[in-house]
Amino acid sequence: MAPPVVRVPCSIWRASGVTHGTRAIPEETAVAFTYDTGTYAVMMATPSDLEDFAIGFSLTERVIDRASAIEQLEIVESELGLELRMWLKAPDAAQLSGRRRKIAGPTGCGLCGIESLTEAMRAPPPVGAGRVFTPEDIMTAIGSLAPAQALNHATRAVHAAALWEPGRGLVALREDVGRHNALDKLAGALARNQDSAAAGLLVLTSRVSIEMVQKAAAIGASIIVAVSAPTALALRMAEAAGITLIAVARSDGFEVFTHPHRIAGEQASHVA
Repeated sequence: MAPPVVRVPCSIWRASGVTHGTRAIPEETAVAFTYDTGTYAVMMATPSDLEDFAIGFSLTERVIDRASAIEQLEIVESELGLELRMWLKAPDAAQLSGRRRKIAGPTGCGLCGIESLTEAMRAPPPVGAGRVFTPEDIMTAIGSLAPAQALNHATRAVHAAALWEPGRGLVALREDVGRHNALDKLAGALARNQDSAAAGLLVLTSRVSIEMVQKAAAIGASIIVAVSAPTALALRMAEAAGITLIAVARSDGFEVFTHPHRIAGEQASHVA
């Protein structure tokens, strides 16, 4: 299996002249998701944490509603890419047959291949009450992300998704060239370790678009913290799901867009 990072030769142009060297870059591989021998999706992704990817994608796409619905998982390598072969338990396999679709998903795509507006705009499940976090919690979570991004340290070219909890710090972090792939991998890691997304802050290095909110809601995350800005549609989706959406989160502060009651201090300001 190809490593997630490869080093390639390059010519380096600077004001002082041209030199020759190498650069570490992330690998990108076609990854097919098959359920009971039928292909459901093909995504371009970093070839790492593949079991997490298989389980997390299945959960956030609502192919299954629990990790235990996957009876068997096999990773098969070919000349063209990787296949994540899954066999579902009987009731789940029957449910899937009614909504099978084929997706060809490039790196930046989270909704490719969806055949109807209804499916693309599917309402996310409402999240639970969650918990209240302080501004200091949010800044600490943001600050803990970069030092833990091993692939990004090597390449400066991948996204990360992580769960941070008070008292535990980073519970899990996953990286990928695709922002939604990183979130899927994190979802799988949390499910495999029986960690609850509702217990912490879901921290993203990317912008927040509709599919990121849909995936966050699918795993029950009540708070999203992102370093980049959200789209207007993502805001409306987060509002409908009951998710607290925090974005433009940097070392000097952050902006709260929806459901601010989960941020200590915002509660008092809204009551007054």
